[in-house]
Amino acid sequence: MSSSKAADADVRAVHELFVAGEVDASYLASTRLRRVVVESWQRSLARGVDPDRGGAQSSDLALSVARMRATHPLASALPVIRRLLVEDARSSGVMVAVSAADGTLLWVEGDATACRQAESMNFVPGADWSERGAGTNAPGTALALDAEVQIRGTEHFSRLVQPWSCTAVPVHDPVTGTLIGAIDLTGGDDVSSSQTLALVRATVVAVENHLALLRFTEAPRVESRSAASRLRVLGPDRPRWASTDAHGMPTRAALTGRHADILVLLSRHPEGLSADHLATLLDDGHLDVVTIRAEMSRLRRVVGPELLSSRPYRLTAPIASDLAEVFDALARGDVAAALDAYPGPLLSKSVSPAVGRLRTELSTSLRGAVIATGDLGLLRRWLQLPEGSDDRDGWRRLHASAEPVDRARAGGHLAGLDFEFD
Repeated sequence: MSSSKAADADVRAVHELFVAGEVDASYLASTRLRRVVVESWQRSLARGVDPDRGGAQSSDLALSVARMRATHPLASALPVIRRLLVEDARSSGVMVAVSAADGTLLWVEGDATACRQAESMNFVPGADWSERGAGTNAPGTALALDAEVQIRGTEHFSRLVQPWSCTAVPVHDPVTGTLIGAIDLTGGDDVSSSQTLALVRATVVAVENHLALLRFTEAPRVESRSAASRLRVLGPDRPRWASTDAHGMPTRAALTGRHADILVLLSRHPEGLSADHLATLLDDGHLDVVTIRAEMSRLRRVVGPELLSSRPYRLTAPIASDLAEVFDALARGDVAAALDAYPGPLLSKSVSPAVGRLRTELSTSLRGAVIATGDLGLLRRWLQLPEGSDDRDGWRRLHASAEPVDRARAGGHLAGLDFEFD
């Protein structure tokens, strides 16, 4: 047996033990499995992915895939993707997949025989290949981690997908830095090579440059940095600021926790805040005015002096943010869009009492809206979020549904909660 086949057999054996519940995380850590694979397997099992089902279940959005394609920003970059990847893939047993940020496959093109074979695992447009829907796989795991990923054969969580290997790289909006999708190559063992990763990575760079050029030539020239400013403060990732420089070129910056707190509070108080009031909102009044002034001076160097004014401190122009997107979607009754824009709690590490209240308000409002719809699909998505894991009432509602798979999954999760809190 060759060394590669022996390695595959070892991984398959570990996989069988893991999905059968016969080994734990410490055992996985002692094997030669890559850490990215171990952690993805654990997430897949925790989210109830069935390794004996197809690679993915049909997405709730499958029927509207044509509309998604027409409105998705990557549609304009398809000629670039086809020129760099698809043309060579057509006769090489390789497929090129382009997915949205939620894991829904939008385009699957390439070798005709491979595409037909992949239909058996539902690797088709409209299918949900997020990690929560299909388990460990390159496009889904790349989107979950917001990082390039290669998954080789038996490293896949679903057994039906294990004959394939894949390489995926996430794609970001060149101005805002927002994750908008992923580009994936799926095929035989050679698809997980370093050369393939370099090719997909270069394609993503070309796509992002193409999108930036379109934005520059087609959109009205921005009058100031604030016109294209965006704040990202939801979910587990570090808060980030994205804007444009004086020449219209995109700039990105990671924010300190304090600076993120300040921008969130100013965005919710367009009338402005005095230094004393801002200090109270940030730390129950334990900050002094001198500290606030120093923080604002440093923040101006990050976001630009034209965006912040003083006496009172306020934003001179509205800024876009994922926080505002969720609130706006809830205000217009679009719960699905609110969930799309909500990767997790607001600034979970913040100790600001005002941010804490806003975090609770947002999470509670979103949960209430999901429950009020009575939509099981939305409920499943809520329960996959960090807050949903301990939502006993939500899991009971899922358990009461008519779907046997939902009842089994929810029953197991409730049993785990009972064990944890005994």
